Formats: sequence, C-alpha cells, structure tokens
Amino acid sequence: MIAGLFEYPAALLAWFYAITHNYILAISLIALVVMLVTAPLVLKSTKGMLEMQKLQPEMKKLQNQYRGDRQKLNEEMMKLYQEHKVNPMASCFPLLLQMPVFIIMFRVLHGLTTMNDAGTGFAPQYVSKTSELYLSLEGKTEMMAWGLDLSKRPYSMMSESFTQGLLYVGLVLLLGGLYFVQQRMVASRAAVSPTVSPTQQKLMQYLPVVFAVFMGFYLTGLVIYYFAQAVFRIGLNWYITHRFYKGEESLGRQAQAAGDRARELHKESGGAKSGGFFAQAKQQAEQKASAQAKNAPTTSKRVTPPKNKPTPTASKTSGRPPSTGKAARPDANNSKKK
Repeated sequence: MIAGLFEYPAALLAWFYAITHNYILAISLIALVVMLVTAPLVLKSTKGMLEMQKLQPEMKKLQNQYRGDRQKLNEEMMKLYQEHKVNPMASCFPLLLQMPVFIIMFRVLHGLTTMNDAGTGFAPQYVSKTSELYLSLEGKTEMMAWGLDLSKRPYSMMSESFTQGLLYVGLVLLLGGLYFVQQRMVASRAAVSPTVSPTQQKLMQYLPVVFAVFMGFYLTGLVIYYFAQAVFRIGLNWYITHRFYKGEESLGRQAQAAGDRARELHKESGGAKSGGFFAQAKQQAEQKASAQAKNAPTTSKRVTPPKNKPTPTASKTSGRPPSTGKAARPDANNSKKK
C-alpha cells in the first residue's frame, strides 16, 4: 500500500518522459500537475483567510463580552463561523500537503537512480520495467538532461569539478532568487491586509531562501522539480494578487478595513496594555487584589496599657476601683490574727 503512493507518481513521470524524452521536461510537468491539483485548495484557503479577517471586529466584541467565560466564548465563536460559513482550519490544509509531496517526489527521484546490487548501474524503482523511462536508465550511471546530471548533488559536483559545479550551484542560487521573488509578492499582499508582525513577515520572506540553500545537498532532479514549482507558484501568486487584492472593493481591502477596526476596538477595551493571555490574567489578578484591599476593614494597632494601671474596660465592668497590692496586706494580717 505504501509503495502505491510512489508508483502512481512514478508512472505519471514515465508517461511524461515517453512524450518529451527529456528528464527535466518530465519532472517539470509533474510539478505543473501538482500545482494544478493544489491551486484550488490554495485559492480556497486564501479566500477563507480573508473572510476570517473580515470577522475580526465581531470576534473582538465576543472576546470583550465573554472575557471571563472561555467555554461560552468558544461556543459563540463557533456560531459566528457557522453563520458566515468560515472554516478557521482551511488556510492550514495546503501547508500540510507540502511535506507528503516532498517525501513522495524525494522517494520517486531517488528510486530512479537506485544502484543495482552489483553497483554497476541504475536499477529504477517504482516504474514499470517495460516503460521508456526504465529502459533509458537501466544500467546507466548518469541521468543527463540539458548538460546536467540529475542523479548528482550540487555540493558533490563542486568537489568533483569546480567548473561544472558552478553550474549546479548557480541552479540552486536561481532557486533561492525565485523563492525570494515569490515571498516578496506575499509580503506585498500582507502590506495591503496585514495580519502578522513585521518580524514574522521578514522570517517568512527569508526562510524559503534558506530552504533553497539546503537543496544543494539533494539530488539535482529534486532541485529541478522545486525550480519548476517555484516558477508556477509565482504565476499563481500573481493571479491571487489580482483576484483578491486589486480594487477598493476587493476582499483583501475589506479585510484590511476590518483589521483596522478590530485594532481600534482592541485599544478601546484596554487590550493595548494587556499584551497576551498571561498578561491579561496577571492584570485581572492585580485588579482583584486591589479591589479586595480597598474593601478590607481598617484595623488600629493594639496599645498595651502600662503596668499596674487599670484599663478603662476593667474599671467600667467591675464598678469599683481596682485593688492594689497595699490594700491587700491588712486583709492578710487580719486573717492571721483570726
């Protein structure tokens, strides 16, 4: 069953190779198919994210109204989502697909260049032994296309031949440039409808570039796959920008206005001073302690009366003057006489 996850993409790759007779074109067409399959999910998640941002003022009002009742707040938030038909988890789904796709393509491309038991040539896995792709690689030690050996890693090519290695390293640098352009497009949309902090925007902008650097340690065939995918993704981002963010009445502009309104409500409710859940809890505890201190009864300090002096309460309760040590001596003498 697990092998089937790799056999179907490998069969599609073999079919594209039978049409193009070029490894790079076949891998690029696989990347195009993956983009066409995931593009509707990306568009739906983008729309859902913007619709969530439009609900920010209502969400902020509910947070202020049910600040002390977490269960009631969650119930009202779910009602709000159902009323507007918004799924808060929809924007996460395309991100979750990236790792399985990476694993599948990694295994398929590595399977094509798996060495046989004798170590004399390739014994491709996951593809039919009668396919043109299998026959073109069986027993070979290279996977050549457009002057590139897709079975090699860029970093290893630098050690074998510095001149040839520069071509492979240049491919990785171009991939990093494409990732940078792609993230700049995403950052420009964030400026229209800001939802993350500037620090997070910078992190999101440069993190894919770091990922491109790590691609220098993978097969060049996998670098080609992500290179083609980055080109197609730039086109998809251009379409998203013009569909959701162009014009004052666009969904992106409406989300921006809703975000501004939510921030105003946050400041009006005193949330600007809070700075998070734990800070709010601390602030509420301090306010409660202050209120208890104000309502507590005031008590005076106890004053100890001087020695051998009657206290006012003792004089009033007894109704007679207190006895002293001198007055007690005659009584003692009389008792002795008796």
